[in-house]
Amino acid sequence: MNSVDAAGLGIGDEYPPRIMGVLNVSEESPYDPSVYDDPEEAAQYVDEELIDPGADIVDIGLESANKRFDVLSAEDELERLHIALETIDHVSGEAIFSIETRYASVAEEALEQGFDMVNDIAGFADPEMPVVCADHDVAVAKMASPPDLERPGAVEETPWSERKSPAWAEQAGYVDQVYEALKQHGLTEKTIIDPAFGGWSEAQTLADDRETFRRLREFRALGQPMLVSINRKNFLGEIAGRDTDERLPVSLAATSMAVERGAHVIRTHDVAETRDAALIGKAFTERTRTVTDGLSVSRLDGCSSRELRAHLDERGVDPAAVDDWSTVALEISGLDDATRVRLSSAAESTTAIYVNTGQPLLVGSRTDISAVADRLRGETGSTAALAESFAEIIE
Repeated sequence: MNSVDAAGLGIGDEYPPRIMGVLNVSEESPYDPSVYDDPEEAAQYVDEELIDPGADIVDIGLESANKRFDVLSAEDELERLHIALETIDHVSGEAIFSIETRYASVAEEALEQGFDMVNDIAGFADPEMPVVCADHDVAVAKMASPPDLERPGAVEETPWSERKSPAWAEQAGYVDQVYEALKQHGLTEKTIIDPAFGGWSEAQTLADDRETFRRLREFRALGQPMLVSINRKNFLGEIAGRDTDERLPVSLAATSMAVERGAHVIRTHDVAETRDAALIGKAFTERTRTVTDGLSVSRLDGCSSRELRAHLDERGVDPAAVDDWSTVALEISGLDDATRVRLSSAAESTTAIYVNTGQPLLVGSRTDISAVADRLRGETGSTAALAESFAEIIE
């Protein structure tokens, strides 16, 4: 896992989780407490509500990314940039300042006048963005997005049949698309990846966000630090049945889980509380890393078969090899006598181990479990249900 130096701020496994506070200088932004158009008032907010409570990075947005609003041009953003620059001049605290923009020209102007890093919500749709960031040697957060400046985050709208293949596009799920979108237009050495939580398109669902969060560890296979923006998001509110202003507790619970699953930067409006939750997540992360004489070894704790496949695929190794390496242990309950007998027979024709005493247990490689499932398919009742359960678990 690479680490990134963001103007002297280390971001990666060996560093504490970093908190990115948010300031908007756009009247369209939906979260009123973070919106300012007066530099002095904005600076006071940054000092008192972001930096003092523990923000390491202050992300300043020039326009709302909400899909309901028209996209501003680069020229429009440049007209607002002076407010952000004047705000930085009035801030007394120490932090890294990030400019949120999709335009390379805006990023370059901001970097030349005092900003330290870039937050690109359009995922390098502007092909000059990675060039500008590399030339200035700055960190850049890259959000998963199609190659279109006007549709940030709408990964489902990417022409995947053309960019990958018709066969891949046919079978790829939402998280697969997010993963591939992050790879579009490449990554700089100082890229921080962002899996794009939130309603970026009409097609994106709350279930998509839940699945992305569940599979968050897989994005570590890209080898770069990860930023997540989950503060008060709808997919968390739906689980608890809470409106936006009541979602702080679910956001904090998710923050701890996100850090444990590999997130290095948490973007939030609730800085103090989020900082504490992130530190708890970091304290109980079991990821092991040793460094001796410049040699670093990291263990992929909690590595699922799907995550391991992603790591192998990134290194040019056939991911199917995982099926023979990974051992799966399945504890089974609710079996009737007939299904126990059928399962035992199916397991005997493989190298899987079936223990039929007490609570039944099936142990074997993914290939073995898949073979058992295949032998149970085509039957009825609980036997067929068991086959589908096996297939789903080892997916």
